[in-house]
Amino acid sequence: MHIVPMTVGSAFKNKGVQTLLDAVVDYLPSPVESAAIKGTMMDDEEKEIEVPSTDDGAFAALAFKIMTDPFVGQLTFIRVYRGSLESGSYVHNSTKDKKERVGRIMKMHAIRREEVKEIYAGEIGAVVGLKNTTTGDTLCDASDKVVLERMDFPDPVISVAVEPKTKADQEKMGLALGKLAAEDPSFRVFTDEESGQTIIAGMGELHLEILVDRMKREFKVEAEVGAPQVAYRETIRTSVEQEYKYAKQSGGRGQFGHVYLKIEPQEAGAGYEFVDEIKGGVVPKEFIQPVNKGIQEAMARGIQAGYPVEDVKVTLYDGSYHDVDSSEMAFKLAASMGFREGCKKANPVILEPMMKVEVEVPEEFMGDVIGDVSKRRGIVRGMGDRAGNKIVDAFVPLSEMFGYSTDLRSMTQGRATYAMEFDHYDEVPANVAKEIIEKRN
Repeated sequence: MHIVPMTVGSAFKNKGVQTLLDAVVDYLPSPVESAAIKGTMMDDEEKEIEVPSTDDGAFAALAFKIMTDPFVGQLTFIRVYRGSLESGSYVHNSTKDKKERVGRIMKMHAIRREEVKEIYAGEIGAVVGLKNTTTGDTLCDASDKVVLERMDFPDPVISVAVEPKTKADQEKMGLALGKLAAEDPSFRVFTDEESGQTIIAGMGELHLEILVDRMKREFKVEAEVGAPQVAYRETIRTSVEQEYKYAKQSGGRGQFGHVYLKIEPQEAGAGYEFVDEIKGGVVPKEFIQPVNKGIQEAMARGIQAGYPVEDVKVTLYDGSYHDVDSSEMAFKLAASMGFREGCKKANPVILEPMMKVEVEVPEEFMGDVIGDVSKRRGIVRGMGDRAGNKIVDAFVPLSEMFGYSTDLRSMTQGRATYAMEFDHYDEVPANVAKEIIEKRN
């Protein structure tokens, strides 16, 4: 039989907080008692090593949070796993292989800060003065370059356009978004080249809502937000061989590029692969990389609906050139156009992000929730029990999850809760794909 200590309280009302902290000290293992963390050597990722939690030994710590402070600039929160760190010393960022200087070290006590000269194994501190360190990086002693557990950040699955409400907010918005992106690695900011709009992308509707709200509260930037856009992808389902000849004559020197491409689908997640199988110099060496570049540019532009193409293997196996008229640009264009034409014959499909959704719901509303999941093109994977409620596990397309929290509340009298995270990309049904293509074109 296991006994789990529980404490009750409210941080908002400052009730029971001290009891909770005392329980942490009394019942949880101290850093010295906890198991050694695993890591790898910076120069050899295959070689696994253990980093024991001790004040002796070379310094090793993990940066787990970045925070922008209006008074001191960027604060990097670190958790020390081995050794100690003094202010004013130099450390090595083994994730990026860069040297960093530690300015000041502070211990954070809610809104109060305590400046300290040194922190030891097991402690958490905020460091000022790091230039290249981001969330998930390892800081260590230059004499023992270890990389602690790496963090993998998924690509965003949803994006919205943001525009400042006034001209004065324009510059402030750029700075605010830059600082927010530095704090959160799963949040991206970029400019749409065609429309010139600023696009923010993240892991879900709520994620972006919170970031826009933070922009308003912390940086005093008012922004207009567009409708959410789902990050669809495109791929192909069959192999195809495609020849393409790009020839242009315009008075002076012409343009000539001629390629034979074999385009094949790859397993999900395999990415893009380019294979050079040219024999006997039928395409000169200096034109091989422009072919690769042309294919990659065509992939970014998409096949049917303008979404990036992924998981394809392209083999350049033949071609021809002209001594005078052939150029890098001609081969780049030949490859780009040949790839697009070939993909159109290779059974192209659109992929959509599928979210792993977990709904916790009282039993009497379970039928309504499952019916609603099916209506949203979801697939129920399983059901279970937790604390007197039913748990529904499902995969649901992200495009069908907009406004789900409101619908779930009204369906269950506000008694159900849900959590969702990105899981994988899956093929869009033909009728939905047709709608997406029409909307994009």
